[in-house]
Parts: sequence; structure tokens; C-alpha cells
Amino acid sequence: MTLSNRPRNVPPAEGSRGTPQSRFIPREELNAFAAWAPGDIVGGPPPQSSVQRGQPEETRVDVAEQIAAQVRAARQSGYQDGYRDGLVALEGFKQSFASQTTSQIGALLKSLGEELAAMQQDMARTLALSATHLARQIVRTELTTKPELVAGVAQEAIDTMLLSARHITLRVNPDDHGIVAQGAADVLAARGARLLSDASISRGGCLVESDIGVIDAQIETRWLRAAAALGCDEPWDGNVDLADDEDASA
Repeated sequence: MTLSNRPRNVPPAEGSRGTPQSRFIPREELNAFAAWAPGDIVGGPPPQSSVQRGQPEETRVDVAEQIAAQVRAARQSGYQDGYRDGLVALEGFKQSFASQTTSQIGALLKSLGEELAAMQQDMARTLALSATHLARQIVRTELTTKPELVAGVAQEAIDTMLLSARHITLRVNPDDHGIVAQGAADVLAARGARLLSDASISRGGCLVESDIGVIDAQIETRWLRAAAALGCDEPWDGNVDLADDEDASA
């Protein structure tokens, strides 16, 4: 068949009764087409357009790269979030540890300070007690070896009395009466004072009475003042043996 004899795509004559095969449709007039398959019947899978059957290789590569990029971004984001959360947790732990350590050290220092203060107080009390025991030994020794010292005590007590005082009486221990009468004779005469023996007065001390007041120069009173100056309240006990004071001081 020559080209001149090929049937042409001529539309059917007007008014003629055509058939589905009466006209050939060119490819350029089709938007999409697909090969018929038995599944095209009702209930089968939808036909696939020949245009969408396959994707170019470049498109598939781009999609893979996008997925890989998203995975990398997700990993990086997860790493950054985990790193940030780890730093926050570490900072919280450091602050908690520092606070706990500071509290423990503060409690330890406070306890050590309290123990040190108590130790210092005990040492000061022990030192004061030892000093008072030693002083008591010295005073008793002086009263025994130098009984004439009571005359000076009596004279000082009378001189402390105001000049306007009248009816002055000096009371001393009977064993000290003669010593005071001889050693303080001048001041007794100058103030017109009477000298009386009183067994309630310990040796080494005296008591001055007048119309305006009393001066207590007894050994017990003077001792309490001296012990208070040393920070101790040890009373005077003239009956304590020297050996007992030495044992207490040791």
C-alpha cells in the first residue's frame, strides 16, 4: 500500500452514523493514558498513568538526600538537646553538692568551735582553780610564819575608816591581840579606837566597827575578793591541809 492509498483520518460525514473506531485520536491530544487491564473493571485497582509509572533517577536521589539530611538534622538536634540537658543536670548537681558540702563543713566548724570554746573554758577554770589553791597555800604560810602581818592589816582597816567616824572598835582573834596591840598602837591611839578579842575572827583578819559603818577585813572576805579577781569562787578554808591543796592543784 502506497502513501496515497493509506486511509486518512477524515471525520465521518455529517449525519452519518459513526462507530468508536471511526476516528483516530492523535497522541498530542491526549492528557494522560494508560493501558487497559482487567483490574479496570469495577472493584479493581485504579489504572496507573503512563506518565507516573516511573520517576527519574535524579528525583529519587534528591529524595534520598533530603531524607538523609533530615536524619542528620534530627540527630544533631537530639545531640544538642541531650548536651544541653546534661549541662543543666551537671550544674544542678554541682550546686547541690556545693550546698551540701558547705553545710557539712559549716556544721563541722561550728562543732569544732564549740568544743574548742568548752576546752578553753575548762582550761581557764582549771588554771584559776590551781591559782587559787596556790594563793591559799601562800597566805596560810604567811600567816603561820609572819603573824605580825595582821598588825598591818588592822592599821590599814582603821585608816580606811572616815575621819568623822566615832566609837571605833577593832576586833581581832585572841591569838592576834598582843601582836595588833603592839604593832598598831599608834593608829589605835590616834583614832581613839578600842581593841577587843573575838574568837569568831580568824587569825590574820580583823573587823572595824563605828557609828557610821563597818569595814570587814577578815581573812575570808579578803580571800573571796582575791579569788573573784582570778575568776574563781573557791571559799577560804583555813583548816585545809597544805597537802590537800597540792593534790587539788595537780
